[in-house]
Amino acid sequence: MALRGGGGPQPPRSPQARVGPGRMLAMGALAGFWVLSLLTYGYLSWGQRLEDEEEGTLLTQAGERREPITTATSQPHLIFILADDQGFRDVGYHGSEIKTPTLDKLAAEGVKLENYYVQPICTPSRSQFITGKYQIHTGLQHSIIRPTQPNCLPLDNATLPQKLKEVGYSTHMVGKWHLGFYKKECMPTKRGFDTFFGSLLGSGDYYTHYKCDSPGMCGYDLYENDNAAWDYDNGIYSTQMYTQRVQQILASHNPTKPIFLYIAYQAVHSPLQAPGRYFEHYRSIININRRRYAAMLSCLDEAINNVTLALKTYGFYNNSIIIYSSDNGGQPTAGGSNWPLRGSKGTYWEGGIRAVGFVHSPLLKNKGTVCKELVHITDWYPTLISLAEGQIDEDIQLDGYDIWETISEGLRSPRMDILHNIDPIYTKAKNGSWAAGYGIWNTAIQSAIRVQHWKLLTGNPGYSEWVPPQSFSNLGPNRWHNERITLSTGKSVWLFNITADPYERVDLSHRYPGIVKQLLRRLSQFNKTAVPVRYPPKDPRSNPRLNGGVWGPWYKEENKKKKPSKCKAEKKPKKNKIKKKKQQKAGSVPNCHSSDTRG
Repeated sequence: MALRGGGGPQPPRSPQARVGPGRMLAMGALAGFWVLSLLTYGYLSWGQRLEDEEEGTLLTQAGERREPITTATSQPHLIFILADDQGFRDVGYHGSEIKTPTLDKLAAEGVKLENYYVQPICTPSRSQFITGKYQIHTGLQHSIIRPTQPNCLPLDNATLPQKLKEVGYSTHMVGKWHLGFYKKECMPTKRGFDTFFGSLLGSGDYYTHYKCDSPGMCGYDLYENDNAAWDYDNGIYSTQMYTQRVQQILASHNPTKPIFLYIAYQAVHSPLQAPGRYFEHYRSIININRRRYAAMLSCLDEAINNVTLALKTYGFYNNSIIIYSSDNGGQPTAGGSNWPLRGSKGTYWEGGIRAVGFVHSPLLKNKGTVCKELVHITDWYPTLISLAEGQIDEDIQLDGYDIWETISEGLRSPRMDILHNIDPIYTKAKNGSWAAGYGIWNTAIQSAIRVQHWKLLTGNPGYSEWVPPQSFSNLGPNRWHNERITLSTGKSVWLFNITADPYERVDLSHRYPGIVKQLLRRLSQFNKTAVPVRYPPKDPRSNPRLNGGVWGPWYKEENKKKKPSKCKAEKKPKKNKIKKKKQQKAGSVPNCHSSDTRG
């Protein structure tokens, strides 16, 4: 797809054409100083040094103005930033008390997505982003991929980075994977990424990078490509450490070659941890969880500022498309807020699936606008491949749409509906039945669908209340602090006009039975295309104690079928040797406690 608009690609110019010899010498010295500073001090805040940037030019420390390096590629640099568990209200431009000046500025200068949907928990959102397919078409309909499960994103799905590599992109992932790792073929570097630096699990300690799935199931979870990154076990806060790695990638990459950067921050997922200086502005917040959460989000906002400035410094920005998204709604018990939306993370109420999202790019035609067209996380797959001038195989059945013209030019979205999910395993609604679904659908099954203005939910809806901002106590939401709702006996179907009632306060299922039937039929049609659920039982071989103290691939081909060609006596010494080698890296597990593993 040809890109149009200001700031597009320009013919390459020689270094001599860009700057004079004297200026080149000064720039070379500055570059040397910068690399030395990066290596010496690690994570840097560039806000002060580059505060005076204007209209694509940068101000050096000596006060000289220089232009960023021009780009020669017609393919845009693609930067996808995914926050973890950020609530709908938890951004400045949605009225939050948490300060997010970077996000506010980038969104204001770009396109705010105000009808944007993701999935209610981590693995499903990430799988849909990277495949362009609904959960029912990858077998990940139920819950998340847990650390002990022999499960991962199906290997027969062509991933976004794989498609981008086909058209010349360098592909890099920094941050949280959470799409399975039980065998080597599931690792990020085997799914299309040239490099990977981050965690494989859904959560963990921000400083030690250790994670306990249950008592006795604890291990280190920080990787560089396919190996545990023991050299980085030095107590650096993950938000800052990941940003430092992004800066290093950009510093070493040629901006005339297209790059895809997938930055999946751990923040602001629990455990609630943040460097002390970020608490300064939030001493007035009584709720300790909210205060910690606010500090984490402020650190994340600063990190994104540093990423943006790195794009400008190294000559990527003018040909970049920056996409920002949360992976699901916020969790009020862990400091998040979705007000005034109903529900929370883990539910199909709007509070669980309606996300903070925006696009920022010099390549946008209509900057400074708000997009209220329907957009879903599966849409990034075909949109980014199209922007990259790639091809999507005709036989691949995608659930996403190319929505670039909708975002950039304000055209109508090609998307008319969203299957939020059908989960046949989730706890069935006690009062659900085929009769309640007019013989079309068993309303005991948890499901949710959006068709134009209408949204239908069936089954067990999960936590379904509204939590006003800052009204919940340190112990979390309770009867005194919530707007309590009473569901009538036998209730297993809800219908809302989301356009007129985005807060889901008026159930219209009894008033419009015809609409209910239409949406139930649509659910039934989707269900006919579903593949079996992939949710295998726990595998004891996943214990990090058996793998050198590290969470990582444990499943090997010889585990499936023992070859009769080698006797046990031949295998025994080799097995002991491997075990001894792995134990050298094992050892004590600091600050490791059993915690919730729900994405």
